Amino acid sequence: MSEPFEEGPVGPPRTPILLSPPDTGPVELDYVAAAIESGWVAPAGPDLSAFEREVSERVGVPHAVALASGTAGLHLALVSWGIGPGDVVPVSTLTFAATVNAIAYVGAEPHFVDCEPQTGNMSPGLLSEAVLRLRREQRRVPVIIPVDLLGKVADYDAIAEAAPGIRILSDAAESVGAATCGRAAGSFGDAAVVSFNGNKIMTTSCGGMLLTRDADLAEHVRKLSTQSREPAPHYEHTEIGYNYRLSNILAALGRAQLSRLDEMMKRRRLWRERYRALVADVPGVGILGGVDDDEDNCWLTALIVDPAVAGWAAPELGAHLSKSGIECRPMWKPMHAQPVFAGFSGSLDGTADRLFAQGLMVPSGSAMSNDDFERVEAAILDWVR
Repeated sequence: MSEPFEEGPVGPPRTPILLSPPDTGPVELDYVAAAIESGWVAPAGPDLSAFEREVSERVGVPHAVALASGTAGLHLALVSWGIGPGDVVPVSTLTFAATVNAIAYVGAEPHFVDCEPQTGNMSPGLLSEAVLRLRREQRRVPVIIPVDLLGKVADYDAIAEAAPGIRILSDAAESVGAATCGRAAGSFGDAAVVSFNGNKIMTTSCGGMLLTRDADLAEHVRKLSTQSREPAPHYEHTEIGYNYRLSNILAALGRAQLSRLDEMMKRRRLWRERYRALVADVPGVGILGGVDDDEDNCWLTALIVDPAVAGWAAPELGAHLSKSGIECRPMWKPMHAQPVFAGFSGSLDGTADRLFAQGLMVPSGSAMSNDDFERVEAAILDWVR
């Protein structure tokens, strides 16, 4: 009788490949160490001022206020403009919850607007319908919040044409470094907000920034973000404030990241092009944003799978990649489908629901090695075959 089969030793688990981890190194270490050595550890400091100046120069707007998060920027812009109960804010439904949370913070009501199928960005046509409908209902519509999805700048000219006379607050959280027609993300609308969260293309660990051409808005947001302290020798307050200012140390990290932004975008674009080549001949599979993405920052690449053509669905590929230690994630679940926002109105045509069902965001980080990408590539090919 033969001896029973004995399995050999099991090797260590393979290192997970993450969706979009921070990309930091010696440059960031030098900037942060210098900030600490300078003694400017409190929120104020020269790196904070320099970071605001450098980002505003890159984007091409005169005023920037560095904050604790992109969400804080959205919130403070709405507070500064007096948005509140009774107001309705048309907003992209295909976005992360932070966009709509800011509307809830001030007591206003979101009105969800569906997206364009090729980009996932707000549909100007549906926005026009939404504005006409809300005005017929005699609702106040003081501001619109479009979102630059996954690093592709929305069509702000068409959005402005669809909603004449209404302020635009651009949620450019995902589009730092991107542009359209040569104009930088963050320069559109009456104000824009960018994010430096840990998973973004450049990071300050946590953080964000409000960008605007409106000096009064920038001054008021800066005041609100530091507990609304009045210019008096004692602590004097005439309105409610918030503890939303970015620290000098985190601003130093942001300056280092900004100095490397172009190389980080180039790396992410490399992965985008390789994903595009990988799925070029796979029936029913494409990339969100299409081929017109030369000015995108390629923050995340999302595969869109039509199961009727491909013969399999995006969640199935996601499960296969996860078993291989490769992080992936469905597209944002539309805000109109979130339980917390149930009951709010919308102008919807089903596009966001379809992209959520068919979309899969795959590893796109600039810190990903070529070996890691080849591992992702092999896992996708294994599934497709």
